[in-house]
Amino acid sequence: MSLFKEFKEFAVKGNMMDMAIGIIIGASFNKVIDVLVKKVFLPPLSLLTDGVNFAHKRIILKEAVTDNADKIITEEVAIGYGALGEAVLDFLIIGFTVFIVVKFMNRLKTKAQDSKDKTVVTPKDIELLSQISELMEEQNKLLKSK
Repeated sequence: MSLFKEFKEFAVKGNMMDMAIGIIIGASFNKVIDVLVKKVFLPPLSLLTDGVNFAHKRIILKEAVTDNADKIITEEVAIGYGALGEAVLDFLIIGFTVFIVVKFMNRLKTKAQDSKDKTVVTPKDIELLSQISELMEEQNKLLKSK
């Protein structure tokens, strides 16, 4: 099968569009979480810690070397643990949000797959499998009674 034909099948099935939409929403969601962490969560935390800005917290391994005119000759070497803390907070918020969304989607999926629940439309394939299962149970009962 040619590469173009495979790509065409992939695009027509909607996988490519679903993936593109997911990537775009994910990138936008990342920006929202970044602002949420930097502008909503960290300022009160900074206020509680007497104005400490966590983004600038670091462990200096080697000081910067400057000349008499305060021109930097060599840059400082530092471990920026404050930026790491912000990234970890971003990750935790995104991870928790994705967990909640997946949990909600799984609940909807489970509800839709329950053929006895009439509040949600059951997909046709699940409905047919359910009917086949019921017929097989009836057949087994008839065979056991003989």
